[in-house]
Amino acid sequence: MRLLIIFLFISTHLFSIETSERLFECSEIFKARKSELLIELERIDEQKQALEALKNATEDLLKDKQKKVDYEAEVVENKRAEIAAKEANIKAMLEENKAVLAELKKIKMDKVAQTFAKMKAAAAAKILSDMDANDAAKILSSLKPKTVGKILTKMDAKKGSELTLLLAK
Repeated sequence: MRLLIIFLFISTHLFSIETSERLFECSEIFKARKSELLIELERIDEQKQALEALKNATEDLLKDKQKKVDYEAEVVENKRAEIAAKEANIKAMLEENKAVLAELKKIKMDKVAQTFAKMKAAAAAKILSDMDANDAAKILSSLKPKTVGKILTKMDAKKGSELTLLLAK
């Protein structure tokens, strides 16, 4: 029985030595793996920092671009408003010029009408017969109906009817 106990003791001891050697080998493997993982972790951390720096640089660049776009949009809007104001000013000036031109035409037509009203009907008929029909009709439309009638009776019948039709429009 002693022998059996000694045998068990020795086999247990040998088994524990073998187990301890395996544990030592496992510890060495874990230490090696741990150092590999630490190196990999450092590499990942460096990449993370580089990525973060790239992200920050990209965000800064986007902010700068957005500021430029906003500034340019503001400049364009200001130019558009300036152009719109100038356009409104030009339209107002154009309307004013049209009114002045119409007033000048009216004054001119009044003077021409006064001139034709003072003329003898035969002389006025001769002058108006030689003019463009539209221009003659404008002049006749500014005269009194009695004067127009006298002038038309002194004209050639064909020219008189043409002018009468234009006056009727």
